[in-house]
Amino acid sequence: MSAIHLQYLLLLVSFLHHASSNSVPIFNAIYSFGASYEDTGNVAILSQASNQLKLPYGETFFRRPTGRASDGRLVIDRIATYVGLPFIPPSLAHGQDFRKGANFAVSGATALNLAFFQQNNIANQNVQNTSLSVQLEWFENQKPSICNTTCMQFFAKSLFMLGKFGDNDYFYMSLGGKTINFVNSTIPLVVKTIRSAAKRLLRQGVMHLVVTGIRPNGCVPVYLTLFASTNRSDYDSLGCLKVYNKIGIYHNALLSSAIKQLRLEFPHAKISFSEYYEPIIDFVRNPNKYGFTSGTQLRACCGGGGPYNVNLTAGCGQTGVPACPNPSTSISWDGLHLTDSAYNIIADGWWKGPYANPPILAL
Repeated sequence: MSAIHLQYLLLLVSFLHHASSNSVPIFNAIYSFGASYEDTGNVAILSQASNQLKLPYGETFFRRPTGRASDGRLVIDRIATYVGLPFIPPSLAHGQDFRKGANFAVSGATALNLAFFQQNNIANQNVQNTSLSVQLEWFENQKPSICNTTCMQFFAKSLFMLGKFGDNDYFYMSLGGKTINFVNSTIPLVVKTIRSAAKRLLRQGVMHLVVTGIRPNGCVPVYLTLFASTNRSDYDSLGCLKVYNKIGIYHNALLSSAIKQLRLEFPHAKISFSEYYEPIIDFVRNPNKYGFTSGTQLRACCGGGGPYNVNLTAGCGQTGVPACPNPSTSISWDGLHLTDSAYNIIADGWWKGPYANPPILAL
């Protein structure tokens, strides 16, 4: 038996032992930071007009909209279940006990501060003051109510998750008319910002940290609609826009290198690099393998029509915009975000591999 197979077997035995027992949760709590792929309701608290507060959002699992950008659960919901904790509440919710976790993620959040976008004439209604540094400030302000004088010990036994920061930064730059060269020039700064945030957490006693890469935006229906090209050579064999996927490859390579450096700086901490890029690419390449319908892998389930079922004037959640009959057979929920079933496969891959290195189960 190879060392890799032995390690996987030991992880599986550990998981089955935990799942079959009534032991305490694996971690004290989960604290999450991020954007729409991680947000469990903060955007809906900040904006009651959010489409994420309207059906068919939430229809598959919760049977009602919860502020999540999906028909059901997100990766963080599954991870909370795996470790034996309740769903993690949004940090802006009132009357919550955050000692078992808090989710500081806000849909639309960026890695870079609002000032960067203002200084580069990119600021618009999409760019809000909810960046990574702002979320960290919210967390630090909340610390006294979570752990008071025992934070180092408490955080050492909690799971911290930095979501896929960077996607919105690059999206807003592209929407603002910035060139691909400009976007590429900012990637080292974005990754440096994420690395600095990780260090800020690790210095506060965090010992179990998940840092997430970005998705292949060239395969995202909204990108395919907004940035459509008449030049066939701009698309790869899957029908995805090559230039936007290259941004993801570059970002993730730099982030992976940054995580390796963090492991050297904080040798006692366990830091995982989790992926959206590889699973989504594989979903698009091999839809039937995962239960998705072939031929629809670049189309939104919920949308207002068009080649990718994305209508920029009639988005999911608006009156008269339908969802597909069976979201579990679709990868994309609304053109930007994933379905409950897609998130489920990714969460499983983060938990025990192969979409996280090391798997969260091994942290």
